[in-house]
Amino acid sequence: MNILVRAIITEKSKKDAELGKFTFDVNPNASKYQVEKFVEKTFGVNVLAVRTISVHGKYKKFGKSKRYKKLSDTKKAIVKLAAGQTIDLFGIEKKGGKKKKK
Repeated sequence: MNILVRAIITEKSKKDAELGKFTFDVNPNASKYQVEKFVEKTFGVNVLAVRTISVHGKYKKFGKSKRYKKLSDTKKAIVKLAAGQTIDLFGIEKKGGKKKKK
């Protein structure tokens, strides 16, 4: 079973990353313990806490006849790391100053 589906990258998740909290979409059947062990093994970090949120799928209109269909349910996990540890999800390095226009 694949535990992590993808990393969630939003403005809020970037702010939380500075505090050592990282947000992932996970398999809806995964437990907190499975998420914790998978993140520790994959990224080589120490996990302090895992919070999970079950997100119910929305109903959306699809097709020419505009019939409603339900999107699948998902699960999010917010993983808090030990102090001083980080995961490079965003691929952004902090650089000083602004770039000058030519």
